[in-house]
Amino acid sequence: MTYVALLLLVIIGVLIVKKIAGCLFKAIVTMILIVVAFAIWYFFFREGAVPPTL
Repeated sequence: MTYVALLLLVIIGVLIVKKIAGCLFKAIVTMILIVVAFAIWYFFFREGAVPPTL
């Protein structure tokens, strides 16, 4: 009986870690995209540069 409870605990722990890691990965990617967008705005538009036209 103890082994079954331990096995269930390990499986539940792995599932929780997967969900947390997935959410953490999404948060990190979102933060990187925000930083890149801010850097583009700062270096190109704030300095008075005109965006290239096609």
